Amino acid sequence: MLKMLGLCLLAGVLLAGMLFPVVGATGLVSNRASDTVDSISADLVTTDPPLITTVTDKDGAPIAYLFDQYRVLTPPEKISPTMKAALISVEDRRFYEHQGVDWKGTIRAGLTNQVSGSVSQGASTLTQQYVKNYLVHVVARNNKLEQAKAQEQTIARKMREARISLQLERKLGKEEILARYLNVVPFGSTIYGIAAAAQAYFGTTPDKLTVPQSAMLAGMVNSPSALDPEAYPDKALERRNKVIDRMVENDKLSRDAGEAAKKEGLGLATPVRTPPNGCVGAGPENGFFCSYVMNYLQRAGFSEEQLRTGGYTIQTTLDRQITANAKAAAEAGVPKTTDGIANTMAVVKPGKERHEVLALVANRDYGLKADLRQTTYDLPSGVENKFGAGSVYKVFTAAAAMEKGLGIENVIQTPSSYTSRVFKGGAQRCPGTGEPATRWYCLSNFDSSYPSSMTLQQALATSPNTGFVILEEQTGMDPVVDMASRLGMRETMATNLQGTRPDPKAKDKQNRISQTEFYKQNGGNASFTLSPAPVSTLELANVAATIVSGGKWCPPTPIGKVLDRNGKPVTVNEAPCEQVVAEGLANGLAAGMSKDDLAGGTASAAARAAKWTRPMIGKTGTTEEYKSAAFIGATPDFAGAVQTFNDGTNPRPICVTGAPRLCGNGNIFGGTIPARTWFETMTKVHEPFPVSQLPPVEPRYLKGGKEIQIPDVVGRQVNDAVRVLEQAGYRTTQQQVNSEARKGTVVSQTPRGNALRGTVITLSVSTGYVPPPVAPEPPPNPDPGQNPSPGNPDPGNPGRPPFTIPTEPGRPPR
Repeated sequence: MLKMLGLCLLAGVLLAGMLFPVVGATGLVSNRASDTVDSISADLVTTDPPLITTVTDKDGAPIAYLFDQYRVLTPPEKISPTMKAALISVEDRRFYEHQGVDWKGTIRAGLTNQVSGSVSQGASTLTQQYVKNYLVHVVARNNKLEQAKAQEQTIARKMREARISLQLERKLGKEEILARYLNVVPFGSTIYGIAAAAQAYFGTTPDKLTVPQSAMLAGMVNSPSALDPEAYPDKALERRNKVIDRMVENDKLSRDAGEAAKKEGLGLATPVRTPPNGCVGAGPENGFFCSYVMNYLQRAGFSEEQLRTGGYTIQTTLDRQITANAKAAAEAGVPKTTDGIANTMAVVKPGKERHEVLALVANRDYGLKADLRQTTYDLPSGVENKFGAGSVYKVFTAAAAMEKGLGIENVIQTPSSYTSRVFKGGAQRCPGTGEPATRWYCLSNFDSSYPSSMTLQQALATSPNTGFVILEEQTGMDPVVDMASRLGMRETMATNLQGTRPDPKAKDKQNRISQTEFYKQNGGNASFTLSPAPVSTLELANVAATIVSGGKWCPPTPIGKVLDRNGKPVTVNEAPCEQVVAEGLANGLAAGMSKDDLAGGTASAAARAAKWTRPMIGKTGTTEEYKSAAFIGATPDFAGAVQTFNDGTNPRPICVTGAPRLCGNGNIFGGTIPARTWFETMTKVHEPFPVSQLPPVEPRYLKGGKEIQIPDVVGRQVNDAVRVLEQAGYRTTQQQVNSEARKGTVVSQTPRGNALRGTVITLSVSTGYVPPPVAPEPPPNPDPGQNPSPGNPDPGNPGRPPFTIPTEPGRPPR
């Protein structure tokens, strides 16, 4: 009798403990414990568990999934009645009768445990199980210690769960609690919730689950690993059939229907699978784009955890057809398993409000299989390669010069070789002694076929080196370097010469500072216009997009829209578009770059091979040691860039004679693999669209601005002419010519019209003397056997056409 009285008193204590949290042996009510219970109860009502994030292409088709727990929320009405019946039958047959706590079962379990001296029996309702699963798989999912506490077999934990359950039942209906339970519980290592389980195990949705399927899933909830139907099919089948028996016992299923259900096999999907997790799951073609999306959103303020648990739908700007075209062209240029050579391409949609990224590809597949030359480095978007874009950077020099007043029809000097008296840092062969810092910068053109001067437009098409270093001198290094950032190389210019974030603790100063700082320091480094430093292929493409967008820079965005788990739009913090150069300048620069695909241009062979006929802008580039080459190009409709470079551990020059390979003496140029990849892609991309014309050019950017008008000194005495020109900011050189003009008079000057300050003006100075004419020698007597006539002007070669000297000879691509 006394024992029974003690047990009854114990039962009362248990009930009181469920209603009022206590502290220690004193029995004092703990306000802190009460607050904790209230907080958890509120979270259970208002907070959803981690959900899967879906990344789609521009049309909404999924390309990747991100998750810590593969879970998709399912409302009560989308869960089949058989699933609910199976779960209630096996886990909580009085679910619809109690208020969150099964008092009878709890007292019975408490008394049993008290007698036995341990927690050997439980009586948790589905509501209490929901609380426990929420604490384990949501609140403490990243904390093993807290997870263990949430599963301790103690009376204290049971009391806390019970009190939270009582509060929860006052706030939520039974169907909502049941659905929340089914949305939280695990059904496998990464499978959480009924929607994920239905899809993974049976390839169906929760509303279509059959009796055998529902029974199998209901039987798994407390031991998903031990009852894994793929690993332990016999155990899973036995457990499923027990659940079916319970459904029959609880009148949720007729006996005949139950027997029929037990005769069915497990019927698992083959294979049982969850969605591929992360950007590797986007596949070899779309993985680089997915990776850029993740990096872009993290820079916009989304944490990695948010992206993996937030249940977002991220609709990107990826165009599958353009991506497929670019991928095929990249692999055609350099096969994907080629040792040590990457071929990357980025395609951007120009515009004055957005620059949408449409494709990011490489010849390499995105993936983890190194033996197949797969990689997860951001080859098309990052600055991770160690090689530059070569003469593509001459575009920035030209733009800076045009901002100073130069027009594309103005003549610039392009001597075959040149030694700067402004910039140091020359190679060992250059004038000077000691370290590079004391040697003048010197360089030469690719070959001796260039004329000594040409228009800026001709220079952009044929790419002489010397002319652009001279322009750097005349413009100043800072404006040229800043122009690169303004037009689009922002991430690139913020990295160091290794293509990484500057490290203030690095031993080498070049690694401590950004590219911008490096090229500006000590008066500038003239090699900038030849781009030997790491670049981003994507940013090169965006430069082209900025130019054909009238000088409007916009961030290269991969984001169409982001929706939260409830389908509501989420704001993405993106940099605003900027008018970085005057629209007239951009249009003039576009015209200046519009001859590269035509006869004499460095990309003409590639354009001709692709049967390209549209107006476009373009620029090729090759680095000095042939370890990389690049091409940028655009129409008003699409912009793109291609860079081919070493991506192995032992960089060497690239040869393109035959199959691309690393070699001793390279011969890759921007007009070979890079330009061919661009034209092969863009020819297909443009097929559905009408031809768009480049915009007209304002006279100021065609002929040059008045601020750089060269004083006309023809007719002046040479000393006066030199003074006038030097006061205007020009340098001079002189040559003597025979003329009737007074000795010392300037009879001509080259160039005339407009030229940047610092340009050398060649003055032809009269000698004041004209030598007498020399009498012609008499012609020799004709051979009687020859009878010249107007119809046969050259008897030795009948019918030979007149010989014409080409004004713009074809040149090898650069």
